[in-house]
Amino acid sequence: MKAEVSHDLCIGCTLCTSICPEIFYMNDEDKAETLEPEVPKSLEKTAISAMQSCPVEAISIK
Repeated sequence: MKAEVSHDLCIGCTLCTSICPEIFYMNDEDKAETLEPEVPKSLEKTAISAMQSCPVEAISIK
């Protein structure tokens, strides 16, 4: 699975980074980014939970 964050949609709420800090972090512009786009199998459920928690649906996981 691959995680992506839309910087145009991200509002910097930090939910994704608090739910799944192994995949998401906040950049210098206070927008979420992925540390590693490829989500390891062991983190898939947590990454999906972070995606589902995003209030503006800025995260996609495929």
